[in-house]
Amino acid sequence: MIIRALLCLSIMAGGLALRLLGPGLGLPAFVVKYGGSLLWGTMVFFLVAIVTSRWTRRSVAMIAAVIAVGVELFRLVHTPWLDSFRLTMAGALLLGRIFSAWDILAYGIGIALGALLDNLVLAIVRIERPQSAS
Repeated sequence: MIIRALLCLSIMAGGLALRLLGPGLGLPAFVVKYGGSLLWGTMVFFLVAIVTSRWTRRSVAMIAAVIAVGVELFRLVHTPWLDSFRLTMAGALLLGRIFSAWDILAYGIGIALGALLDNLVLAIVRIERPQSAS
């Protein structure tokens, strides 16, 4: 669980850095926009994995996908207070501003990346700390 939390924090930092510093570094808008969305999907995977640590990766990925699609669909809901919140940095990062089916695709790729990364890192940890013989 600690490894997943550290991965999640690293992904959050990377996503924030990409969104905040990417344009100033001359990265293409496509990379900043969809790279951020991909990392957001990966972050959601790890948040779900932390909360449901005993679930299979497939179950974690499915729940993360439902959350990601739900958040994207929520962008279709407009009220004055919600639109005002979306104009803030926190609102843009948490909820986004405009619905995009392409974001759903980026989230899906990010969730798949999260599952692969989780599998890889946990396999490496198992190799470094072999189970004691009984």
